[in-house]
Amino acid sequence: MTEPLARLNALPAGAAEAELRACCGAREWARRMAAARPFASLDEVLEAADRAWWALGREDWLEAFRGHPRIGEQKGGAQPEQGARWSAGEQAGVHAAEDATRAALAEGNREYEARFGHIYIVCATGKSATEMLEILRARLAHDPETELRTAAAEQAKITRLRLQKLLSP
Repeated sequence: MTEPLARLNALPAGAAEAELRACCGAREWARRMAAARPFASLDEVLEAADRAWWALGREDWLEAFRGHPRIGEQKGGAQPEQGARWSAGEQAGVHAAEDATRAALAEGNREYEARFGHIYIVCATGKSATEMLEILRARLAHDPETELRTAAAEQAKITRLRLQKLLSP
């Protein structure tokens, strides 16, 4: 077992929940994950994370989404400090984009929020601003239920990547 995993397993429940909320802002998800400890491996953590996430409902998903800054913004969201640092790195492709692309993302974010009632969530790691903008535009064609599940799937990807960061030795 890696040292970070052993440390997570040994934390009091409240402290474990706080650390896990840097990976996913849904309080109920963090509570379920803390209660599922101890974990024997990263694979076990990732499997538990997926089970806990997909067992949640709409309001929990929206709570997790609110933990993120909008794509293209460096601040915002209600995530812990570690999660904010991870968001900045995940969105690195936006920071190097041309002004016109950043402006189009900002406009797309506004249109998306007006249509769906929550921020645009995409697993931004490794994506350019142009790719994120193309994905946003395509997802604007979704109906609200399809889009909610699509956004939830993106949050699940983000959560898995962040758990890997949290538990890396």
